[in-house]
Amino acid sequence: MTVRLLNGVFSQVLLKPACGCTTPIVPVQFLGISPFQVPSRANFHSVSSSDTEHPRVLITGGLGQLGVGLAKLLRNRFGKDNVILSDIRKPSDHVFYSGPFIYSDILDYKNLREIVVNNRITWLIHYSALLSAVGEANVPLARDVNITGLHNILDTATEHNLRLFVPSTIGAFGPSSPRNPTPDLCIQRPRTIYGVSKVHAELIGEYYHYRYGLDFRCLRYPGIISADSQPGRGTTDYAVHIFHNAMKSGKFQCYLKPDTRLPMMYIDDCLRATLEIMEAPADSLPMRTYNIGAMSFTPEELAQEIVKHVPEFQVTYNVDTVLQAIADSWPMNFDDSNARKDWGWKHYYDLPELVTTMFNFYTSESRAAHVS
Repeated sequence: MTVRLLNGVFSQVLLKPACGCTTPIVPVQFLGISPFQVPSRANFHSVSSSDTEHPRVLITGGLGQLGVGLAKLLRNRFGKDNVILSDIRKPSDHVFYSGPFIYSDILDYKNLREIVVNNRITWLIHYSALLSAVGEANVPLARDVNITGLHNILDTATEHNLRLFVPSTIGAFGPSSPRNPTPDLCIQRPRTIYGVSKVHAELIGEYYHYRYGLDFRCLRYPGIISADSQPGRGTTDYAVHIFHNAMKSGKFQCYLKPDTRLPMMYIDDCLRATLEIMEAPADSLPMRTYNIGAMSFTPEELAQEIVKHVPEFQVTYNVDTVLQAIADSWPMNFDDSNARKDWGWKHYYDLPELVTTMFNFYTSESRAAHVS
């Protein structure tokens, strides 16, 4: 997944309580009188589970790698006006005029509540986060955005009975986790603040589900590859950089070792999986967090597939020790058998289909630019 600063991030570290109040608003329960308490027989379906009306969706982190694409998918399914993108950054004209957009800061608890109430939100897709390399460069800010911001999201979703999706990642595992394959349930001891915050999200989301009835759903994404996003300097971003370079110069210098195997997924599969987990009946989800997989490859294997399209393509290797250490602590393959069994997950893109799709996109973009 591309490493970049996503929405909900202040330009400086905030050390005040999550809601901006004197006393943090948290769902504390004393002697069974919490306002979030639900009886053990309660139905965990959110209001949006009704078959007679479309959900009203809010996406935080809307200007990141996944938000715009997911908004397009959901708008095609539920109607343009039922899906609201949000961010603290100004959107491009294309994004702004493609559907509802609103300013939303996940560290402002009051603002979140107002958005949910005023727009009658029933689904909340929480993409706001600082990812791995950026988080390591600013741990206090990553802690605020990834943990404090998450708490605001959890409390807002619980208070208003929302169906909540929070993505997790291959980075939620660590060097002591089984790597080939990595099952849904195993030792998780990540060594990045991003990974630690995602393990926290998985566990506290599951806790809110069982304790307060929150309809929490979570997928562990592999590395996500998309043609229309600008790659950063993330651990898996080489798999996007390599296509840019193959088209422009026919050469690429990779910062991971040639035999570094990581699970990857084309963005269309990722977005479809997110919609499918959100639409799955609650009684088909015995777990709250699932691995999802598609393909797993090394830089060398990817380069060999690219050579079929660009015969003169050449790759050299200049290993970044920091990124290599992160990659070596992550899964090599995801065991996603539970997702396939419980709610019917299956991927469409393997490595050959991925490479063909990426080159088709860049070729069409190049032709369009030449015509204009």
